[in-house]
Amino acid sequence: MALKYHQKQKAILLLEDGKVFEGKAAGKIGTTTGEICFNTGMSGYQEIYTDPSYYGQIIVMTNVHVGNYGIEASEVESDSIKISGMICKKFNEGFSRARAQQSLQEYFEKAGIVSISDVDTRAIVRYIRDKGAMNCVISSENTDVDSLKKILAKVPKMEGLELSSKVSTTKAYEMGDANSKHRVAVIDFGVKKNILRSLAERGCYLKVFPMKTTLKEMLDFKPDGFMLSNGPGDPSVMITEINLVKEVVESGKPVFGICLGHQLLAESQGIKTYKMHSGHRGINHPVKNLVSGKCEITSQNHGFSIKKEDVAKNANVEATHVNLNDETIEGIRLKNKAVFSVQYHPEACPGPHDSRYLFDQFVENIVKSKKPMAVGSGQ
Repeated sequence: MALKYHQKQKAILLLEDGKVFEGKAAGKIGTTTGEICFNTGMSGYQEIYTDPSYYGQIIVMTNVHVGNYGIEASEVESDSIKISGMICKKFNEGFSRARAQQSLQEYFEKAGIVSISDVDTRAIVRYIRDKGAMNCVISSENTDVDSLKKILAKVPKMEGLELSSKVSTTKAYEMGDANSKHRVAVIDFGVKKNILRSLAERGCYLKVFPMKTTLKEMLDFKPDGFMLSNGPGDPSVMITEINLVKEVVESGKPVFGICLGHQLLAESQGIKTYKMHSGHRGINHPVKNLVSGKCEITSQNHGFSIKKEDVAKNANVEATHVNLNDETIEGIRLKNKAVFSVQYHPEACPGPHDSRYLFDQFVENIVKSKKPMAVGSGQ
């Protein structure tokens, strides 16, 4: 049988500073904008695309082949694709996994995701790494650079954007076994499903609250602890949420923050955040646990970080984890409370399981908080 040759449509990638890359259309034919970033993982593309922390971003995949194992319905971290677009070298329209239900092309077309392939992703990554994060536009329907520049000029910068409200649940819901030993209130800033699964697997019954909830609403659930989830956008502009986190900390119950939750916890303690040059995204980032002295390979996805100098001068907070690539702060804890957080993703999905112990640590804190004080302990 003769093979049919499929002629791909031309596509353009235009960066904010005027740099142009030409390639071929993938996904839906159209135009999309967002902040460009890159992920160094070699697998897990479906989990990456459905991670709410990527909302508003166009992601460069550094692995050569994308889409080769298709799409499997259960391998998602939210209810829909959250990226604004995708850039890759080789886009596989076919797939070779029996469990897969559809191709990445079909998945993107149905979700309306505009992408570009057949570009030099190594050159793009080197360019972003040198120049820093910036906005971009992909178009497979319009290859006129001047008109694309006008579109791109209207796109707001990530710094100063509040995006969690775009991905947070609008209605509280419960998950897990109602007869579980522990109850955890989760504030959804863009929570990944595997964070919820990781807690439920450890005997926690969860109630996931919208980001615009109140402490009273959460306390009515009678939680034993609080989870501050991951999410997209600039934490420094989320004043209402920073104040809510401060109230949560002052409640005296154990608290665990991840990614954006970590940044909001820091802001609530007077530690400022800042926009990184190009951010950390991938599944192979080395982090040192300053308490144990051990190194763990972590899954990461963030474009903001907390200020190291602010942590150092805060008498109530200490650093617990540090990135071994650039020495940025990856974890903190409060000295006088069972409250801690990490910048990276211990739930992974995709990524290594080195940091799953942090969920155990959170549950241990809950167990300890329930134990009655010994009479005459002075506590």
